[in-house]
Amino acid sequence: MNISIEPIVIEQKSVFVQMMELYNYDFSVFSDDDINEYGYFGYSRIDDYWNEEGRYPFFIRVDGKLAGLVLIRSCCEHNNLSNPHNIAEFFVMKKYRRKGVGKAVAIKIFDMFPGGWEISQWTNNLPAQNFWNKVVAEYTSGKYNTFTAKEENEVGLTFDNSL
Repeated sequence: MNISIEPIVIEQKSVFVQMMELYNYDFSVFSDDDINEYGYFGYSRIDDYWNEEGRYPFFIRVDGKLAGLVLIRSCCEHNNLSNPHNIAEFFVMKKYRRKGVGKAVAIKIFDMFPGGWEISQWTNNLPAQNFWNKVVAEYTSGKYNTFTAKEENEVGLTFDNSL
C-alpha cells in the first residue's frame, strides 16, 4: 500500500469542499451538527488555506486514490509552544481506517513540520483520543505532555520534534 500526502492547490478547491462534507458528516456524531437547507454542513475556513500564512492543506492518497485530508496550522490554541504546529482537521475515509494509513500520514506530517505540536480532540471523541495517544506515544517514545481545555471540552497532547 502506497500512502502519500499532497498539497491541495486552489484548482482542487471543489474536491476539498466535497472532502470536507464527508469529514463533517462523519464528525457530526461528535459535533451534533446538522446540514443546512441546501444539504451541506459547510466549512467556513476553506478559503483561509490559500489566503492566510501558516495554513497547509493536504490530501491523503492510498495507491493514488483520494483517501482523506489533513489540515495543518502554524499556531497553538491552548499552549505556548515554540515554532508551533496544530492539526486543525484530520480525516481518513472509513475504507482506509485501521490499516495504518492515519499513523503513516501523521508521521509524515510531523516529520515535515519540526517544532512544537499541539493535537487536541473533543472529550466525546474517544476514537480520536485513542488514535492520537497511540501515535504520539510511539512517535515520541513517550516524551509528550497532555492537557485539558475544559472551557472548550477538549483534551490533547503536546510534544516537540525539533532537532
